Amino acid sequence: MSWGTELWDQFDNLEKHTQWGIDILEKYIKFVKERTEIELSYAKQLRNLSKKYQPKKNSKEEEEYRYTACKAFLSTLHEMNDYAGQHEVISENMTSQITVELARYVQELKQERKSHFHEGRKAQQHIETCWKQLESSKRRFERDCKEADRAQQYFEKMDADINVTKADVEKARQQAQIRHQMAEDSKADYSSILQKFNHEQREYYYSHIPTIFQKIQEMEERRIVRMGESMKTYAEVDRQVVPIIGKCLDGIVKAAESIDQKNDSQLVIEAYKSGFEPPGDIEFEDYTQPMKRTISENSLSNSREGKAELKFGGKSKGKLWPFIKKNKSPKQQKEPLSHRFNEFMTSKPKIHCFRSLKRGTQSFCFHKELMKRTIGKPTYAFEARDYVLSLKLGAAPEDFSNLPPEQRRKKLQQKVDELNKDIQKEMDQRDAITKMKDVYLKNPQMGDPASLDHKLTEVSQNIEKLRLEAQKFEAWLAEVEGRLPARSEQARRQSGMYDGQTAPPVSNCAQDRESSPDGSYTEEQSQESEVKVLATDFDDEFDDEEPLPAIGTCKALYTFDGQNEGTISVVEGETLYVIEEDKGDGWTRIRRSEDEEGYVPTSYVEVYLDKNAKGAKTYI
Repeated sequence: MSWGTELWDQFDNLEKHTQWGIDILEKYIKFVKERTEIELSYAKQLRNLSKKYQPKKNSKEEEEYRYTACKAFLSTLHEMNDYAGQHEVISENMTSQITVELARYVQELKQERKSHFHEGRKAQQHIETCWKQLESSKRRFERDCKEADRAQQYFEKMDADINVTKADVEKARQQAQIRHQMAEDSKADYSSILQKFNHEQREYYYSHIPTIFQKIQEMEERRIVRMGESMKTYAEVDRQVVPIIGKCLDGIVKAAESIDQKNDSQLVIEAYKSGFEPPGDIEFEDYTQPMKRTISENSLSNSREGKAELKFGGKSKGKLWPFIKKNKSPKQQKEPLSHRFNEFMTSKPKIHCFRSLKRGTQSFCFHKELMKRTIGKPTYAFEARDYVLSLKLGAAPEDFSNLPPEQRRKKLQQKVDELNKDIQKEMDQRDAITKMKDVYLKNPQMGDPASLDHKLTEVSQNIEKLRLEAQKFEAWLAEVEGRLPARSEQARRQSGMYDGQTAPPVSNCAQDRESSPDGSYTEEQSQESEVKVLATDFDDEFDDEEPLPAIGTCKALYTFDGQNEGTISVVEGETLYVIEEDKGDGWTRIRRSEDEEGYVPTSYVEVYLDKNAKGAKTYI
């Protein structure tokens, strides 16, 4: 099977077919190129998707990825990133092994095809030239023969005519001989050219054209083979990354199998465990009888003064409540404890509520009882104020005292670990500087040892500061873990009062429940023990009928509209008295007159404290 013998007369069709083959190859190249672009786009989209869901550094999302489910999701994101990388590899390999190679081969193929068909056209032109020569010699031979025949007929006619002279006859005879000779020459030439044409024609159809067509056939077959090899490469490029993609998928499956729901549940406990005891049982309130509370149940006021029984719903006569302007409004009606409890549990805490927890025996006792049920252990109003204020304003004390015990322990432990790491880094830096200084001492030409003294001193100071800081946090951590006696800021301020008491300490809910026969929480028992401890000096501290003395003055820098209860409105440029300075919560207590006092933002006033003033008593 050869194109040269089978398709010797299909030169034009072969030319069209080979051009079609090149077009098909270019179409395949375009297909592969678009596939590589799709792979790159897909890989880019996968990477962007993985990056989009990656946890942000130093954010709350980063803390969430300690759960096994979140870790598995993070592993899935990493595997998808690697998965995207394999699609990039597919694109690169297809580009280098198929697109580039085929594009170069197509250019070579076009040049080879052009060369072969140029030879074919050249052979066609040659055979056409030979054919034209043959036709020309044939026509000349035919013409000469006709001329010779006419000359012979004319001679015979002249020779037969008796009237024609002998000279005319001789001339006709010579002319006939000349024409006959020309015809013989044309015959010989025609014969020679015919033989030559036949030879060239045989060479054209049996040698030149078969050879050219055979080359074109081989070229076309090579194109087909090359296209098939490219298709195999196309599949192999995909197959090469299949094991790696399989590993990525196996990694996702392994990450999914590593999810431990029990471990995640334990992490939730560690994250949100407060360490507080559950609240005790709530006593039955008998509304059939008037609510009568003894001094020990309702108030911590001084019993020596013989004050009247306090009611939860009203005010004591002449008492100036914090944040409330003094007025002569009628007494409020008595309100059941359950109503106040529900209001406390459902309403959002306000700043004036935090401040009102500080002063007044009635307010103190009431909120103390509510906090016993809310937090789960007997507590004091100032403890509730610190805890709730930190939740409201987002304040974060250095010792994390605003957090529940368990969360505070974790934060302190984390801070201690960070400080220890910083100390280790500084110590490594100090050792390195010391070694460098020794090298300089041994080899002065390398550097001045004295130039490192300043840096060494600075590092040593940093180490000392970090150690002091670590000791401070370790002390707080030991206090939380029970290695040291717990002495809060309020306990330290009242240490003199507690040390002088011989009564048993205040018991918590757990102790109360243990002492109860049925294990339930008894409110009256804890109240009685608290009254025994705080019956004397504590009432004197909270019972301040007289206004606080001024400790300085302040000038309003901006106008403040005190809309919340407990705040006071000021006008820019107004001068007022300072009775309590800012304790770190951003509020300063001021007074306009004996009847008007309240809190304003510290940033709104410019404070001028009196150095000679003894200072107002501050309640936390």
